[in-house]
Amino acid sequence: MSTAAATPTRPGEVLADLLPASRVRDAALVLGGAALTGLAAQISLPVPGSPVPVTGQTFAALLVGTALGAGRGFLSLAVYALVGMAGVPWFAGGGSGTAAPSFGYILGMLLASTVVGALARRGADRSVLRMAGTMLLGEAIIYAIGVPYLALATGMSASAAIAAGLTPFLFGDALKAALAMGALPTAWKLIKR
Repeated sequence: MSTAAATPTRPGEVLADLLPASRVRDAALVLGGAALTGLAAQISLPVPGSPVPVTGQTFAALLVGTALGAGRGFLSLAVYALVGMAGVPWFAGGGSGTAAPSFGYILGMLLASTVVGALARRGADRSVLRMAGTMLLGEAIIYAIGVPYLALATGMSASAAIAAGLTPFLFGDALKAALAMGALPTAWKLIKR
C-alpha cells in the first residue's frame, strides 16, 4: 500500500522552482511569462478621459513576478518590453514602441515584477495577508513610475495625471489583487496537501 507524499517545499522557493530545474525550463518560463503578459494586455477597455486603458497586463506582470521569482520575473517583463519596443503590437490595445503615454506603466511593471518576485522568495505568496501586501506594493510601484511618465508624455499636470492614470484604476486593481491573493496561497496549499 502506498501513500501520496506531500511535495516538500524549501524556504526561498517560488512556484516555478517546483518544476524540474534546467535552462530550458527557465527559458520557457521567461518566454511564457512575457507571452502571458502580452496576451493579458489585449484584454483592454478604454477609460473615458484617460489615454490609459484598463487591461489584464498589470495582473499578469505581478503574477509572473510572484510565480517565477525576481530574476525570471524581471527577464519576462524585460522580454515583453523589448519585444514591444521593437514593434511587436502586444502592448495594451495592440500598441508598441515607447511613444505611448502608458509606456511608463510597462517600466513600472518591470520593476514591480522583480520586487514581488523577491518578496515571494521570502514567503509573501504563501498567505492571503502577505499576498495582499505584496500586490499592493507591486501596484504602488507601477503607479509610481507610470503616472509621472504619463504626465511627462502628455504634458498633464500631476493632479491631472493622477486623475487620468491612477484614480479610475483603483477598483479594478483591488479586484486583481484579490484574485492573486486567493490564487497563489491556494496553489501552495494544494501542493503541500
